[in-house]
Amino acid sequence: MPVTVRMPALSPTMTEGKIAQWLKKEGDAVKSGDLLAEIETDKATMEVEATDEGTLGKILADAGDDTIAVNAPIAVIVEDGEESSALDEAVKAAEAEAMSAPKPEAKAEEPAEAKAPAAPAKAEAPAKAEAAKPAAKPAPKPAAPAPARAPGGRVIASPLARRMAKTEGIDLARLQGSGPHGRIVKADVEAAIATGGATASGGIFAGFGQSFPEAAARVEPHSSMRRVIAQRLTESKQTVPHFYASVDCDIDALLALRKEINETDEALNVSVNDFIIRAAALALGLVPAANASWSDDGTKLYNAADISVAVSTDGGLITPIVRSAEKKGIAAISAEVRDLAGRAREGKLKPEEFQGGTFTISNMGMMGVRDFAAVINPPQACILAIGAGQERVVVRDGEIATATLMTVTISCDHRAVDGAVGAEWLAAFKELIEHPVRLIL
Repeated sequence: MPVTVRMPALSPTMTEGKIAQWLKKEGDAVKSGDLLAEIETDKATMEVEATDEGTLGKILADAGDDTIAVNAPIAVIVEDGEESSALDEAVKAAEAEAMSAPKPEAKAEEPAEAKAPAAPAKAEAPAKAEAAKPAAKPAPKPAAPAPARAPGGRVIASPLARRMAKTEGIDLARLQGSGPHGRIVKADVEAAIATGGATASGGIFAGFGQSFPEAAARVEPHSSMRRVIAQRLTESKQTVPHFYASVDCDIDALLALRKEINETDEALNVSVNDFIIRAAALALGLVPAANASWSDDGTKLYNAADISVAVSTDGGLITPIVRSAEKKGIAAISAEVRDLAGRAREGKLKPEEFQGGTFTISNMGMMGVRDFAAVINPPQACILAIGAGQERVVVRDGEIATATLMTVTISCDHRAVDGAVGAEWLAAFKELIEHPVRLIL
């Protein structure tokens, strides 16, 4: 009998996905283990294998379509020699299931209340009375009504108008509502789209009564990864009480050791970041209270230093993990990070390779950034921001000198990691970075 292929849950956080491309087409033979499609998840693009044999009878969701809920039908596989009627019935059942599934983002019809009521007809005055009256001056044209506002200043608009405005980048506060009591309705947004006005940016002259044409722009649809990044970072900044602490690390000795290691073996190409990962892991061993995360049941204290390393990809940041980094040498960490970063940029990481770290490192030093404060990656309690190593003037033993200093800033979840713990961890990290021989013992 036909088998319905469904959108798989490829990670614990995945609730929907998008088909990046089909690797099989309708009519192709399919064996168990064959690659059917590439699915864009909230973290990466992953390949999906067939679990049944037969023929790909019908594709129910085209590549590039809107996101599809986990477990929703995406294709139908039929057994060899199966009658076409069986495929038709399976397709109808799958389509009926998809139609009955809730669609919270579906556009609804404009509510009847959004339509402005017709003005009552004006009663006719007796002809004699009209004749007796002197000619009246034309009444001034009333100003267009401003959009209605709820207490607190929120613009009143219909749900459909809000969705349309959000999609098209229209600033509702700059529209004039034609609905009851100045309510903004669908027609108002459509008019703004047609004229190209009331876009959201406003520019530096917004609020000064001046109107300027907006620059041409295009809307780049959000990927699943970008949506999840936005959701998680917003949640982190709104719900996690961040505190920050910074220190300057003298890395001249580390740079000299790195140069010596790379010159000793041409096969090695260790980076400053590899030393940083190792130092962060060892510092967590020295200050285990920083290797923690907050939960409603209690503070979790981890036994291993699983270091998440922020990697920039075309779709956004992803954080592959160096597991038990405290047990690995510099060369092993270097090779592992290169492999993980390469596969992260290709979207080929497995879920277990980017989920479940205990501490994150974000390094923008190679981009010339001197220092910055990173947003915590929940449920972790700490993230370390690495700035560029720069030659700066320092005072040593009362004498002016120069040194290569690297500013690092730790962001901590104050619920799980107190200020004293964060400072203690930073001191341990600085000691290891400035005496790098301890990192290779």
